[in-house]
Parts: sequence; C-alpha cells; structure tokens
Amino acid sequence: MNKNFVEELKWRGMLSQIMPGTEELLQKEMVTAYLGTDPTADSLHIGHLCGIMMLSHLQRCGHKPLALVGGATGMIGDPSGKSAERNLLDEETLRHNQECIKKQLAKFLDFESDAPNKAELVNNYDWMKGMTFLDFARNIGKHITVNYMMAKESVQQRLNGEARDGLSFTEFTYQLLQGYDFLHLYQTKGCKLQMGGNDQWGNMTTGTELIRRTLGIETEAYALTCPLITKADGKKFGKTESGNIWLDPKRTTPYKFYQFWLNVSDDDAERYIKIFTDLDKETIDTLVEEHKQDPGRRVLQKRLAQEVTVMVHSEEDYNTAVEASNILFGKGTKETLQKFDEDTLLSIFEGVPHFDINKDALGQPAVDIFTQSAPVFASKGEMRKLVQGGGVSLNKEKLQAFDTVITAEDLIDGKYLLVQKGKKNYYLLTVK
Repeated sequence: MNKNFVEELKWRGMLSQIMPGTEELLQKEMVTAYLGTDPTADSLHIGHLCGIMMLSHLQRCGHKPLALVGGATGMIGDPSGKSAERNLLDEETLRHNQECIKKQLAKFLDFESDAPNKAELVNNYDWMKGMTFLDFARNIGKHITVNYMMAKESVQQRLNGEARDGLSFTEFTYQLLQGYDFLHLYQTKGCKLQMGGNDQWGNMTTGTELIRRTLGIETEAYALTCPLITKADGKKFGKTESGNIWLDPKRTTPYKFYQFWLNVSDDDAERYIKIFTDLDKETIDTLVEEHKQDPGRRVLQKRLAQEVTVMVHSEEDYNTAVEASNILFGKGTKETLQKFDEDTLLSIFEGVPHFDINKDALGQPAVDIFTQSAPVFASKGEMRKLVQGGGVSLNKEKLQAFDTVITAEDLIDGKYLLVQKGKKNYYLLTVK
C-alpha cells in the first residue's frame, strides 16, 4: 500500500492550500500531477527545491509526476509575487536551460524506468509555439472573463501601485497561458492535479476553472500548494548576500552549498529537514530530540547538510565539503588541500585576506615573501619569533625555518600559497 501523499506533505509542513476532493482522488487512483518551473537560468536554485521534493514525494507515493519547463511562459514572465517585469528569453537559451534542468531533476525523479508512474519532462513551448493569437483568443480566451482574471490577488497587487508601470498585457495573459497548460496536460496526459508554491494559487485555480468550463462542470481537476519557505526571521529563504544558492556546482560550489545548510538556525533546521530530505518521520523525530539534548553539537544541521548535499551533488562532494570545512578549524593536511579544485579552495578562503604576488618572488626566502611581497607579517622580527614558537604554517605544514626558500613545488593548484599565522589567521597568496 502506497503512502498517503497528502498526509506526507502535512507532517512535513509542505501543504498550504488544497482543493476539496484532492485527497480522495489521490487515494482512489494513480494520479498524474504536474509542477511548473520557468527556465530563466540553466540551473535551478534552492528556492525550487520544495517544489522538486513535492514531485519526488508524489512519485514515491505511487503517483506520476510531470515536471513542466515553462519555455513559452518563460518568454513572458509571471507577475505573481513580483513587482517588475521579467527579461524575455530566446528559444535557443530556453532549450539549453531545459536540458540543464532535466539533468538536475533526474537526481530526484525517476525518468528512466518502465514503471507506470515514471516521471516525464514536458515543455509548454512545444504546444504553444504553433498556436496563433486568433486560435488562443477564440478557443481559450472566450471561457474566462476579464472580471475573473482581474479579481486575482497577483493581478491586484501589481495594479494597486506596487509597480510603477502597472501590469503589461503580456503578463496579464500569463494566468490564461498557465491555465491552458493544465487543460492541455489534462487532455493529452490525463493530468488531474497541479502543484506549486502558494504564490501560484491564483494561476492554478484559473487552470481548474478553464478545464471545467471547457470540458464540463464534472471534470476532475484539482490544485494544491506548498507554503513559500522563509527563514525563522521572516526573510526570504535561499538568498544570501552573494545571491542565489544554485544546484549547479559551477555556480555554487558543493562546499558553499553544504555550508549554507550547516549554518541555518536551530528552528530552521527542524523545519528544513522535513521539507528538503526524504528521511522518515521516526528518524527526524529522533534527530530533533537528540538535537534538543545538546544543541551545541548541531546534530540537525549536520544531518540536513549531509542529506541535501548528497542528494543534489554526491557522497564524494559531501565528503570533500566536510574536509574543506575542517580546514578552517585547524584540521586537514597538505594532502587534503591539494585535493580541492580551485573553486572549492577559493570558496573555503573567501573571507580571509588575499594577496597577489609576482611569480618572480619564487626562489626567495619565506621571510622576504611574507613581509615584502605580501604583508602577512608586520616585520621580519615578528615572523622570525612566530616561526621559532611553531606558530606559522605553510599549506597546513609547520614552517621549520623563517628563511625556507619558497619554490613552485610549494604551490597548491600551481598558483596558491596558504599561510597560517597562529591558530585562526589565514592568508591566501595568489602567484601571478
């Protein structure tokens, strides 16, 4: 017997709004459901993760997920939850983004098996590109009144002064286009359920309304949403000062990704481990209890960071991220340092002082390089004293003599020197 999907979402804190009759339908048959993402970049970010996990739980509960990439709607932009119009993308960019997104989704969903509920990726550009404006106006537009569309909260917010320029006709049509997606998938794939974030509720109910007005009042079409994930302080989840946390390792290194989850607050960790992992209720309850006994050990954060990093990247990336995290706490060796690629190395030492030195400096004693080429030490005397007391390391190895000659052999990744003064003061030197 498959798990009850709605119950699964409820205890995980992933259910916000649901249409009457949805749960009964899910208990009665294998349901095909879709969730849409606009391919505005060639990678998803953690703001998309709640939706992806909904699709993953849906498949695990025996239902069939459709991941919709909004190639057509991505060309327009959705007014929901935004105060400005989105940049429009060309087809080539959209197709590239679609392929990249599918690769990322394949880590969460089964696209390849012969199971009746295997996942599918669909792109609304495929059924919209051949439709003329006249077709759309005649076949779709006639079913929904402007009054109905105007009443939506997302439209009202934009019209009542949040955006200086109001709402373009292009964006106004977005809910009809999204509504048509649902109608099309209902007719071609037997899709009866649409899922999404809370800000999509207006667009989703337009979809169910369009299906009923087109195909008859008895037609089974439903919608459910997950809450918009926020941090305990009420701020938007997934954004950092440096921008989005991406799933693509080239945009956000696995180390940085791991660090994001490791550093969430206790309250957030308790919520997020339910939403962003597939751990069962019993395991999570045990972890929460263990965490409460000794919050200082950060049991929840560590397990959350492990689960999500392994799921999005790999076990190997997770192990590397842990090793990288240990570096700053005095653990790790030269061999460990040499394992990291350049992006990871720069991520680890993002906040430490950086100096550029000329490669002509190689072949000189350490004391000259670290006082003149790069002012790690205020004077040669200071450095001499610290080296004698065993307080200076180069690339995680104690510097035995202050006048040790530094050569190209010492470079990490062929261009970096990591100097440590005392226990906690790091300096990264780049040889150019």
